[in-house]
Amino acid sequence: MDNISKKIISIYQESSNPILIQEKLATLSYETGICIEITNAYSQTSYTTNNKECMKGSTFNNDKRNFIESNQTTDQYLTINPLFKNKTLIYALKLDNSTYIFLSSSLVPISSTITILKNQFIYVSIIVLLLSFAIAYFISRHLSKPIVEITKAAQKLAQGNYNVNFKTEEDIAEINELSTTLNYAKDELSKTEELRRDLMANVSHDLKTPLTMIKAYAEMVKDLTYKDKQKREANLNVIIEEVDRLNHLVNDILSLSVMESKMIQLNIEEFDLIDLIQTIINHYQIFESTLDYHFELKSPTKLLIKADKHKIEQVMYNLINNAINYTGDDKKIFIKITEETQCILVEVMDTGKGISKIDQQKIWNKYYKTSKNHQRMTVGTGLGLAIVKNILQLHNYEYGVKSKEGEGTTFHFKIKN
Repeated sequence: MDNISKKIISIYQESSNPILIQEKLATLSYETGICIEITNAYSQTSYTTNNKECMKGSTFNNDKRNFIESNQTTDQYLTINPLFKNKTLIYALKLDNSTYIFLSSSLVPISSTITILKNQFIYVSIIVLLLSFAIAYFISRHLSKPIVEITKAAQKLAQGNYNVNFKTEEDIAEINELSTTLNYAKDELSKTEELRRDLMANVSHDLKTPLTMIKAYAEMVKDLTYKDKQKREANLNVIIEEVDRLNHLVNDILSLSVMESKMIQLNIEEFDLIDLIQTIINHYQIFESTLDYHFELKSPTKLLIKADKHKIEQVMYNLINNAINYTGDDKKIFIKITEETQCILVEVMDTGKGISKIDQQKIWNKYYKTSKNHQRMTVGTGLGLAIVKNILQLHNYEYGVKSKEGEGTTFHFKIKN
């Protein structure tokens, strides 16, 4: 402080230009970090550098007045800076009778402290940034690891491997929900793939058998029975029956494909359900006369409904054909129509071996059999119940099956009033 005071005296002695003096004082204050304040004999400030070290307040003003009135040349004392609450050294210098200089500097240099804090802030920022990167990396690894595992499993699934498992050990709700959804999709795809294989095997079987018979009987007619009219006609009749069977199969597949594509539209009209069913039963009179089948219809005399007549006819034909194929040795088929409060209940019953509870929910699938061997006792396409299901769903009708093993089976659906 003493050295700085000497430099200030030298500045005043070297120049009388006030502006030049203030510039030199400002430079000195900036380089040393010391506040320089110049006052007159009345404690009125004529110049101050206004940096962070400058003292303010009534206490400082009293100190300045006391020094001016003391007529001392120099003085120094400690005080507390009211702005920063830190100890500050005051150095007072009397330049002449009208000029007094007061120097003030913190004993804990604020500028140095700020510089240290800035440097520390840089270091702390770098450390925090590195920690943030490290934490972000581990969090991303924690999140991405199960996703990578799920992606690899999905790639295996896309290649046809249905034994993959999408379960993860992570406690992340969204990942677990995704795993559950993908496992469900995998199970459904597995069922679809199994159904596709069964469908291809069964369709190829249904096509192969009549084609083989057509070829065999055609060769027989060509090589052996072409001269024997009776045998030739019998063989040709077999060929015609097999062609009819192929045509029936193709029509069923086309009908089912159209219905499953949801492209079909219902042609709703009003008609007599009892008259329709009686007409269908009349078409089976050949079964009663030649094969000893017995059809029993229990219903009102007349019952008008609004539905797609052709589609309901398909349903009844398929249910009755199914009953014919699987009824018991008594060859009885029962058809019952009951008018209820809010619907009309249609039931088709047989007296066959029945269906187990496990198989009752699966018989509506295409080509589903309790045995994987696709064999039928009578001619059929294996698509009848699947067609029935789709038609009833298009009408939004409730349908189902009731059966006990050894006690026959009842298929039913409800027509809304």
